Amino acid sequence: MKTPTAVLVAARRRDATATRVAILDSARRAFARAGYDGAGVREIASGAGVTAMLVNRYFGSKEQLFTEVVEQTMTSNSLIAGGIMDAPNPGRALAEALVKMTRADIAPLDGFLITFHSASSPSAAKIGRDMIAAHHLKTVAKSLDGKLADERAGLLLAVISGFQVMRQMIALPALANASEEKLVQLLAVVFDGLIQPPAKETGRKKSS
Repeated sequence: MKTPTAVLVAARRRDATATRVAILDSARRAFARAGYDGAGVREIASGAGVTAMLVNRYFGSKEQLFTEVVEQTMTSNSLIAGGIMDAPNPGRALAEALVKMTRADIAPLDGFLITFHSASSPSAAKIGRDMIAAHHLKTVAKSLDGKLADERAGLLLAVISGFQVMRQMIALPALANASEEKLVQLLAVVFDGLIQPPAKETGRKKSS
């Protein structure tokens, strides 16, 4: 049988965990809506039902909170984190998933919105850059054979992000109104070109 002290400690731990989750959830919504500079600690605290002082006690600073939120979006509920690079035909799988998730009636992923709305902030850009390198870039590069894996992974991520901006955020008619199957076919070719190892460079012939 647990003692009263043990019960109290367990309850406090549960409360602490719940509070931390509530703050992260509120911060994720706020950063996705307004970006790093547009979201304030007081707004985040209010959304979590706590005080700004408590937010700082749990995370130390707004910057550290942003870091944890960004890392959270990159390790769960993201296109890359779901293991899609391990699919039998990753180029086609990526193309199909990307076209589907950028439909007009689909809400953009929080991770994408946070990056999109925070890119103008030097502090947020650095955090995003570090997190992308540690998670998405590393995951994609690890799945690629051959040389220039980091460069090819970076280009692949750039295509994904650029397509999201043009089709989902800007709604460029050429993409927003296009046949989904045609978009998948075109994207698959692009992705396959980056996933396949680059052709070996041939040396220059010596002049006679």
